[in-house]
Amino acid sequence: MSSEEVPKIPSIELSQNRFLLTSGPKETHAQAQEAIMKKIKEDNMAPFYELICEEQGWPVDTALLSEMKKENEEALKKLDERLKDAEENLGETEISDTLLARAEHLAKIGDKEKSLTAYRVAFEKTVALGSRLDILFANIRTGFFYRDNDIVSRNIEKARSMIEEGGDWDRRNRLKVYEGAYLMTIRNFKGAADLFIATLSTFTSTELMEYKDFVTYAVLSSVLALKRVDIKNKVIDSPEVLEVLHEIPHLEDYLRSLYAGDYAKFFNSLAALETSSMKRSWVLFPHYRYYVREMRIRAYAQLLESYRSLTMQSMAHSFGVSEEFIDKDLSKFISAGRLNCVIDKVNGIVETNRPDAKNAQYQQAIKQGDILLNRVQKLSRVINV
Repeated sequence: MSSEEVPKIPSIELSQNRFLLTSGPKETHAQAQEAIMKKIKEDNMAPFYELICEEQGWPVDTALLSEMKKENEEALKKLDERLKDAEENLGETEISDTLLARAEHLAKIGDKEKSLTAYRVAFEKTVALGSRLDILFANIRTGFFYRDNDIVSRNIEKARSMIEEGGDWDRRNRLKVYEGAYLMTIRNFKGAADLFIATLSTFTSTELMEYKDFVTYAVLSSVLALKRVDIKNKVIDSPEVLEVLHEIPHLEDYLRSLYAGDYAKFFNSLAALETSSMKRSWVLFPHYRYYVREMRIRAYAQLLESYRSLTMQSMAHSFGVSEEFIDKDLSKFISAGRLNCVIDKVNGIVETNRPDAKNAQYQQAIKQGDILLNRVQKLSRVINV
């Protein structure tokens, strides 16, 4: 199956609209609801319609539901007849293709359990490694669609094992994108960044996400997880990123401002991305508070690296915020052990106290020595007894 032939089943766009309707900003609800109903009617999604009505508390349009169920039954009847003909008159390839078409139909109308069962039957009847991998990718998309990380992780493991047996170049890259998206959903930004960067020049997985979304995820995960020099070499200077960076609101300012040390612009773009991207993404929404907090810490630490001390007024000016905000924010992160500095409130100064490498080794040696002494003492008591 070539990249152009990968079906957008189930529809991740529909899943995104469902997320917006449930958890997105209020101003997105009406448009999301309209898009959902349009897709339901286009694809006769009777099972999904019942699910969304129950979830949202909508009254069920019984006439519409009855009409869609009738269409579903007729479609399944045709597929069953096609399968019977394939079993009686044709070969294994035709049987496999029909079983896959049946599974795709069930996935398309939003019948989660029946589609997973049908994909499993199709997988068992399929011989070709590439086709078996395509079924696993469909299962992964189903897991993403229903936010079922157990389905996603199990099928990624199966696909990874099969890829090692001889998967082709296209499917190897596709698996990296799928796994990167999964790692984002479980807050493994470092793993996601590595996989996204590895596939920047080979991305074809538009059945899972649009290229602009892919670049957004690649940039956001990389800025959080990578070292500053790697951000420059692997992201800022990447032709694939540069090609679309200017088309994504606030992302270019965000990426370049942190690297350049323009912290006021960085704070503004981070806040803008929180509103325009993170809170509107089914991938990022569960983690946006964590992400924003970690990026504030990273920015503070990056500025403090260059100084032994600096005034609160200067730091507040650098970030474009008030001294009260800086005082409160830094105090929170210092008390949590996330920043190596102290605040001298009398003189209005922030002083860094970064431990050097030798001091860190010394502290580690003392800690390990204490552990060893405790074990020796316990052992001596046992021997004496």
